[in-house]
Amino acid sequence: MKRIILFVAVNLLVILVVSLLVNLLGIRPYLNARGVDYVALLEFCALFGFAGSLISLSMSRWTAKMMMRVELINPDHPQGAAESRIVEMVRNLVRKAELPALPEIGVYESPEINAFATGPSKRRALLAISSGLLNAMDDDAVEGVIGHELSHVANGDMVTMTLLQGVVNTFVMFLSYVIAFAIDNAMRSRDSEERGGGLGYFSQMILIWVLESALMFLASPIIYAYSRWREYRADAGSARLTARETMIHALESLKRATQVEDNRAPALSSFKINGRGHGLMALLFSTHPPIDARIEALRNLH
Repeated sequence: MKRIILFVAVNLLVILVVSLLVNLLGIRPYLNARGVDYVALLEFCALFGFAGSLISLSMSRWTAKMMMRVELINPDHPQGAAESRIVEMVRNLVRKAELPALPEIGVYESPEINAFATGPSKRRALLAISSGLLNAMDDDAVEGVIGHELSHVANGDMVTMTLLQGVVNTFVMFLSYVIAFAIDNAMRSRDSEERGGGLGYFSQMILIWVLESALMFLASPIIYAYSRWREYRADAGSARLTARETMIHALESLKRATQVEDNRAPALSSFKINGRGHGLMALLFSTHPPIDARIEALRNLH
């Protein structure tokens, strides 16, 4: 639940900060002499809704390396047998996936058994593997995990998730402003005989923040549902790059492992291979399907 709250908070913070800045600076190109231009308002919300997501994507490799303290492996001069095996696996799977470039490869010190891929494009991706995963898994399972993460890169999942978040941000901002304007107009009409009326500047700004928070929470299941579907697709991609039984073995290894969560970078949770959850909240807000369901999907893969 902590991961869910932090993930939603990161995205919500973007649009709350944007709303604060544009209101304090008086940037309101959607207002004219006749009132609100809703087409201009939608364009305004799209500009800022996508800006935050795209900036986050462009900085994703740097952010991940800083927050997770990823130590990069030099693919031309790996140190020791363990690094050499990882580089060899990645090179082989990159070739099979027909990716245009080798991603940055790194390891981060953490007891969690996990790995993730991020980056703004197929040419500029980062593959990071936890020390916990390397210590707990055999080479076949590690290969399945790497195939899963490289499938995310090959499928362009980082970009797609960013665009989806941009769409959600846009409509959350747009609907928040529309509802706030409607409430303000209704109060002005009711209070017209008493002079003044309406919400007032700061009350309207607070209402917009509250609405953005509520609407972002309500819209989040859309993002999580896509994230879960994306995991099934990456599992299938790894099965094609390695072998079905290799990916099933990797998931079974994850299932057996003692779980420790590393929440240093909650925004990366949807890009990791391992994510767990139970109950109704997990059904709506989990970034990953249950491992048993993922294994079953692979067994039924044609």
